[in-house]
Amino acid sequence: MGISDVSSWRARFLLLILSAALTVCASGQNLKVTLLGTGSPQPRIDRFGPSILVEAGEKKLLFDCGRGAAQRIEQIRIPFTQIDALFLTHLHSDHVVGIPDLWLTGWARGRKVPLEVWGPAGTKEMMSHLKEAFQFDIQIRQQDDKLPALGVDVRAKDIDQGVVYDSAGIKVTTFTVDHGPVKPALGYRIDFAGHSVVLSGDTRVSENLIRFSQGTDVLIHEVIDPEAFRAKNPSVSEERFRAIAGHHTTAEQAGTIFSRVKPKLAVYSHIVPGDTTSLVPLTRKTYSGPLEVGEDLMTIEIGEGVVVHRAAKGN
Repeated sequence: MGISDVSSWRARFLLLILSAALTVCASGQNLKVTLLGTGSPQPRIDRFGPSILVEAGEKKLLFDCGRGAAQRIEQIRIPFTQIDALFLTHLHSDHVVGIPDLWLTGWARGRKVPLEVWGPAGTKEMMSHLKEAFQFDIQIRQQDDKLPALGVDVRAKDIDQGVVYDSAGIKVTTFTVDHGPVKPALGYRIDFAGHSVVLSGDTRVSENLIRFSQGTDVLIHEVIDPEAFRAKNPSVSEERFRAIAGHHTTAEQAGTIFSRVKPKLAVYSHIVPGDTTSLVPLTRKTYSGPLEVGEDLMTIEIGEGVVVHRAAKGN
C-alpha cells in the first residue's frame, strides 16, 4: 500500500468516525416517544392501558400509568429507577390504575428517591390515600426487606395550565382539554432541542388543544369509533352510549384537528374500543397528511425528521 493509499484510507476512516460522532450527538438531541399502552378501559392483551414514555436527553418522563405500564417498561428494559417523573392527564381509573405497580415495584427494584407525580386537582389527595391503602406492605418491606424509607415517598402536586416542568432543556407545558364532565382534564406539550410532541389526553374536539399544538412535530391524539364501540357493547343503553361517544373525538373530527395543526406526523393512541380497521378511511375524509395508528411499544424518534418503529411481533 502506497503513501497516497494510506492517506486516503486514513481520511475515509476519520470521516466515518466523525459521521458516527455526529449521529450520536444528533440522537442525543432527539425526542423519543414510546407508546407503552394504546388501549381503553376494556382489558386487552394487545393494547394495554394508556401510558406514554417520553425520553429527552437523560430524562425519562411518563405520561399516564394505565394497566400494564410496569410490564411495558420492563419489556423495553428501562430500569424503574430511571423514571424521573409521572404526569397524569386526568384521574379516570384506566389512566391511573398502574400507579401502585410503578410506585411500589420501582421502590422494591431500587428507587431511593421519592416518586414525583404531577396531575390535575385531586392528584395529591389520591396519592396520599394510596400510601394509606398500602401501609401494611410499606411497613413490612421497610422492616423485613430494609428498603429505604425515602424511596417510597411521593411528591405529588396538583397543577394548572402552564409550564409545569423545566429541567435539563426539557419543557413540559400542560393545557386544559374538554373531556365532558371530567374536569379538569389535561393535555401536555413536551419541547426539547427545537422539537416537540403534544399528547391530547382524553378529549373531545378542543380549541385549546389546537392552540397549544401549533408548530408541533408530532400530535398524539385519542380517538373513538362510535359504531365499533356500539357493536362491542350491545348492552350499553343509548343514553350511556351517547355520553361516552360525546366525551371523545371521532376519526373524522380528529382529521379536522390534524388538518388545522399540520404536524409532521399525527398518531392515534387511546383507541376506543381498540378496533382500527375504520380509523384511517374515516380520518382521510378530513385529513390527507402523515398518519399512524398507534400500537403498543411503537416508538417515534423526533429529530430532523420523524421516524416510526413498530415493535417486532412477539415482543
